[in-house]
Parts: sequence; C-alpha cells; structure tokens
Amino acid sequence: MNHKRQVFIYLIFDFLAAASTWTLFNIYRKTFIESVKFGHKVPILLDEKFFFGLIIIPCLWIFLYYIIGYYRNIYRKSRLKEFGTTLLITTIGVIIIFFVLILDDTILTYKNYYASFMALFLLQFFLSYIPRSIITTITIHKIQNGIINFNTLLIGGDEKAFDLYQDLKSKSKSAGKTFIGFVNINGNTNYQIKKHLKHLGNIDDLPKIIKEYNVEETIIAIERNERNKIKNIIDKLEGTNVVIETIPDIYDMLTGSVKISSIFGAPLVQLSHDLMPAWQISLKRIIDVVGSIIALIILTPVLIFIAIGIKLTSKGPIFYNHQRIGHYGKPFKILKFRTMYVDAEKNGPALSSKNDKRITHFGHFLRKMRLDELPQFYNVIEGDMSIVGPRPEREFYINQIVQTAPHYKHLLKVRPGITSWGQVRYGYAENVEQMIERLKYDIIYIENMSLYVDFKIMIYTIKTVLEGKGL
Repeated sequence: MNHKRQVFIYLIFDFLAAASTWTLFNIYRKTFIESVKFGHKVPILLDEKFFFGLIIIPCLWIFLYYIIGYYRNIYRKSRLKEFGTTLLITTIGVIIIFFVLILDDTILTYKNYYASFMALFLLQFFLSYIPRSIITTITIHKIQNGIINFNTLLIGGDEKAFDLYQDLKSKSKSAGKTFIGFVNINGNTNYQIKKHLKHLGNIDDLPKIIKEYNVEETIIAIERNERNKIKNIIDKLEGTNVVIETIPDIYDMLTGSVKISSIFGAPLVQLSHDLMPAWQISLKRIIDVVGSIIALIILTPVLIFIAIGIKLTSKGPIFYNHQRIGHYGKPFKILKFRTMYVDAEKNGPALSSKNDKRITHFGHFLRKMRLDELPQFYNVIEGDMSIVGPRPEREFYINQIVQTAPHYKHLLKVRPGITSWGQVRYGYAENVEQMIERLKYDIIYIENMSLYVDFKIMIYTIKTVLEGKGL
C-alpha cells in the first residue's frame, strides 16, 4: 500500500473539483445573473479575480478538509460518513465564499443571491462527492477482494482467538486483515490456533514484533480469565502506531460501547489513539509550523547573539544534537544550543543538575532562560516535535523509566514538545526518580489535551522564561 499516493489522489480530485466549481460558477454568474441584470449577454471574461479564485479557493477547500482530518485514515473510509462530511464542509465553505466574494455581486433581485448560493453549493458538493465516492468504493472493493491488506497480529491463542480467526476467514468479503501470527498471554504451549497461525512470542515481545513484521493492526482476543493482563497489553501497544481492536464482552454490548464500522464484519471495539478531535489535531500542527517559522524569524537577532556567545565563551560547536525517542517510538535528532563543554558525556549518558560542572558559564544563563531550546523550533517544522508536548527522552533513560513506570509509553502517543506541563510545573529532572515524578504531569496533560490547554502552557512557559526560572 502507498498511503501518500492514495492521499495525493484525493488531493488532486478535490483540487480539480474546486477549480471546476469556480469555473462553472463564474460562467453561471455571467450567463444567468449578470445577463438578466443588464438585459444583454455579458461576455465571459477570465479576469484577475477569476484567476485569483482559481488558485486560492481550491486551496481553501483542501485546508478545510485537512482541518477536519479528512486525509487521515485514508484506507478506512465509510461512504456514508464521507457523504455527511462532504455535505457539512461544503455548507461551511460555501457560506465563507458567499460572504467574502459573492455578496457584492451585481444582481437584479435578492432572489439572485439564493440562486447563486444554491448553484455554488450544488456544484461544489456533487463535483467533490462523486469522485470521492468512486475512489472510496474502488478502495473498499480492493480491501474486500484481498488486494489491499493490513498486516494484523492476533493477541491471544485460545478459544476466543480461534473463533474470531475462523469467523473472519469464513466471510465471503475480506476485512483486509492479513494475519501474520499470534502472541500468547499465558505460559501454555498448547494453543488452539497454533495449527493456523505462527506463534511469534509473548506480550513482552509486542514492540519488537510490531516493528519487525510491520504490523498495522492488532486484535486483542483474550479469555475471560486473562482480562487482568489487558492493562499490560495496552501499555505495550500505546507506544506504537497500530490500530488496536478488541473483542467486546456482553457488558460492553449492553452499555453501548461496541461501535461497528462494517455491517458484515466481526463486532470489534476499536481503541482510538486520538487524544483530541481531528480538527484540533490538524490545527495544532498548523499552529506548530506557522508559530515556529514566525518565532525563528522574529528571534533571529537573539539566535545570532547566542551563537556568538557560545563561540566566545567555550571551544566547540554552536549546536548540540543527540538522539531522542519521539512520536510512536520514532528516533530523531533533537537540536539544542550547546551549554556544556565538549565531551561532557565521554563517560556515558548523565543528567545535568544545578551545580553541574560540565555546564559552561554561558550555558547556565541559557538554561536559566531556557534559550538553549530555541533551535528545536526547527525540529517542530520538520515534524519530529510540537511546541507543546511531553519532553522527549533518550532511550537509555526510557528503558530505566519503564521498569518502574510502564505507563510512560502513553507519552509516545503524541509528538514531544519544546515545553510541557511537566516542564512548567516540575522543571528539569536530575535523575530517573524525578523523571518518574514529572511523568504524572505529562500523563494528565495527554489525557486532557486541547488547544486551550496548549495555549495556557505556552503562556506559563513565557512567564517562566521572563522570570528566569528555567532551573
């Protein structure tokens, strides 16, 4: 599967739909609105206003769809939901265009406004929805015919796992799940499903198996007496970018927790990775990129001053980078202004403290004002970080943290940040114990994530910097 290619197809057709709508709508305005007003046929002129709209308006539509998360989960679309989404965004977009570009049109009566609005709405909706429906239908048929598949790992190996496997295999239409094997829950060796699927290991091996086999979906199919293991399983899966589904029990069904996505599929509960509504996730990313670009431009004099200060006060490079673990466990190189002497970690990784002799005099100043973190706006633009999010750690320390606090993996569900609630409330951690203590603030943050909370953390961060309380 080529996810980027599929997204590109939707983008191209959305752009063409919006451009075609604008072109046809302008022809309609000249032919039926302005010609009636002036009493003669008005020539269809391709003026500057038309070409301006031909570029800007399709970008507006794509931006709106991006904001609501339309281009996410591109292979798992519902045609009915797609109809509703297209209808909703078409209404919002047409209202915006109408009041910005059409309200000053030359008209004969106010009824022409209604006609213009409906013409624009119908053109935009049908020219957008028809190709989308065709693309989605083709994709669904490819999934049902086994052309598009998702590498799926079955967690569990006894009766429930076997029954689910048999149920999915007996369907005339594929659910797109290609089972690559199963992992066991207990120490048994006699699993019912062993004759049908390869045994890949136990739940402690989940991160390694997911990476090695490029797993895209997992199904938790455990027995009732194994339900006490569910938290451990979720903790292992939280740091990965896989779809997590589980077999519901009768309590889930009676309380309405089971939300089916397919009439013909097995009833499975899908656990969502999304901690914010789709539109907030998209808007957060836009704010990150735009805010980082503006910050780097405005702070250019400060960045130059810091660079000169580092070169004049100690030998070595201006910048320091090393590997951190980011979103869904992806390693990346974090960028910082160097605040320590060269070879400060020649004896291995070591956390800094207030009186750390490895920190230069100028480095103390940078850390106190948190100016050493400014280059990370570049990491944000690249997509490895966010402005607000849990601080990223090195794998060396993560391995120590998870031994005591396995729920640390929950932090990997979001992009790490330049600043965080844990950083604002607790400050820098000097050892693993303090990292674990700070962890509770970051856990609370991701469970209450919103743009409102992000803005509050930004404000407190600025306040902390201005007060010089970085350490």
